[in-house]
Amino acid sequence: MLSPFLAYLLSGVLLCRIARCQYSSDQCSWRGSGLTHEGHTRDVEQVYLRCAQGFLEWLYPTGAIIINLRPNTLSPAASLLSVCIKPSKESSGTHIYLDRLGKLRLLLREEDQAEGRVHCFSIQDGALFIEAVPQRDISRKITALQYELVNHRPGADPQSLSAPCQPCTDAEVLLAACTSDFVARGSILGVAEDDDQTSVTVSLSRLYRQKTQVFVSGGGRAKRWTGFVKMPRQCRVKPGEGEFLFTGTVRFGEAWLSCAPRYKDFLRVYQDAQQQRTNPCHLDTD
Repeated sequence: MLSPFLAYLLSGVLLCRIARCQYSSDQCSWRGSGLTHEGHTRDVEQVYLRCAQGFLEWLYPTGAIIINLRPNTLSPAASLLSVCIKPSKESSGTHIYLDRLGKLRLLLREEDQAEGRVHCFSIQDGALFIEAVPQRDISRKITALQYELVNHRPGADPQSLSAPCQPCTDAEVLLAACTSDFVARGSILGVAEDDDQTSVTVSLSRLYRQKTQVFVSGGGRAKRWTGFVKMPRQCRVKPGEGEFLFTGTVRFGEAWLSCAPRYKDFLRVYQDAQQQRTNPCHLDTD
């Protein structure tokens, strides 16, 4: 059953005509407290965030806040971005909606946030509308989440962190080798499946690039790196012999696989492009 506050919003009346709006802005992250407007719980605070990633922390939530997420540069490609949010497992006290032109769509109930799962949506789906659940005691309630703006591979599901399961084209492989958050040569040691994702243990003989330290060095003279890459469970990856070129994105501290051709196939594609002078970048393959 909708709360009276939410039902009133859904009536179609302009938001700022029914609530005294407050405005707060920051570049990447926001911290706030419901105690600042506890006496007028119908207030709606507008928050503007202009970074590729950040966090939100709302202590003692009352009323509602609207989180407007946008990239810090204007570009036609910005409309193709997705927003991914990851609530803290301790997050509570609110329901989270998508607000598009005053119409709300439920994204996460209060109890869903404790799962700590990543949820993605197109940036064109609207802003985040976070409404406090009425509580007798708000002192133990904190809503906390991380967000990232994601530039998906064409054809990818905007509600997913990862690329589609079908193999990449030669052009996509070359571009992935130049633009991915991580690029590495290595082999698959093991595969573990969860409810909706697969975690692949990898051993790397060459680490060309990593945005953050998702792969760690084993030390020793024969330098190798180990770590995990994730992908949707439906991709059905299996341990196998041979080396691969692993590429992908780093989201919320986890490596998500994009293109992963066998290294010998990548080498052929790369050398052909090198002869034709169509390589988008140089990669040391010696």
